Amino acid sequence: MTAAPERTADLYPTRGATEVATPRQDPVVWAGTDAPGPFASAELAAFERDGFAAVGELITPDEVAVYRAELDRLVDDPRIRADERSIVEPQSGEIRSVFEVHRISEVFARLVRDPRVVDRARQILGSEVYVHQSRINVKPGFGASGFYWHSDFETWHAEDGMPRMRAVSVSIALTENYDTNGGLMIMPGSHTSFLGCAGETPKDNYKKSLQMQDAGTPSDDALTDFADRHGIKLFTGRAGSATWFDCNCMHGSGDNITPYPRSNVFIVFNSVENAAVEPFAAPVRRPDFIGARDFTPVR
Repeated sequence: MTAAPERTADLYPTRGATEVATPRQDPVVWAGTDAPGPFASAELAAFERDGFAAVGELITPDEVAVYRAELDRLVDDPRIRADERSIVEPQSGEIRSVFEVHRISEVFARLVRDPRVVDRARQILGSEVYVHQSRINVKPGFGASGFYWHSDFETWHAEDGMPRMRAVSVSIALTENYDTNGGLMIMPGSHTSFLGCAGETPKDNYKKSLQMQDAGTPSDDALTDFADRHGIKLFTGRAGSATWFDCNCMHGSGDNITPYPRSNVFIVFNSVENAAVEPFAAPVRRPDFIGARDFTPVR
């Protein structure tokens, strides 16, 4: 485990008395759109412009079956349910997420190390990478709640101490993503502006925010302005498809009131050159299983 670096200047102020927008001060594709790797140059250029890239089949149907079986095994395991890394759905009492899944499960650890996955992160971030966060998300049908609009970087900066916008997430579908079962929505191009949210961060905010976002939530006026300027893209796709998106994309998801579940594995890669320091806008940092303090590169 590598030591945490010293605190750096705060380029993206947030959680103050007022909501403040700051232009992005970091690259999106750090080594340029001609960087070698699985993404073609045109795909990197689109990622730089929009903040996301969709891959129609990142993993095969046979692989989906393996990962889906492992997800089901974990969710059904009473020891996992009792673990602090499991987040329970407020309404149904069912598991909603299991964090640090690449440490709990060797099956998902192999997925993190898969070149189809980690090489894309290296290509976008222009460096070796480590896992800042991993989790499986379970959104069963008939009422699973959504997640309100937010920028992940705003939370990771404020509460985990991530200094710069040099992280990327991938959401890999393990079930069909329809346009009706609470899929991921992103505002294309929103990653170019940082929205510093108003309001102080409560102590141990993570215990509430992982079920329902409150601190770090943009105002209605700001969200309306972002949506008017950028629009909203809803992601659909078959099991095995994936969506890569920049850490500062404004995104969210709706409730799933259909009979069809939506489950995915979610991995956040951060550059080893952007290791987390102490929080920029929170009294204490979140637990390591949410915001990693082990900066060992993925191998």
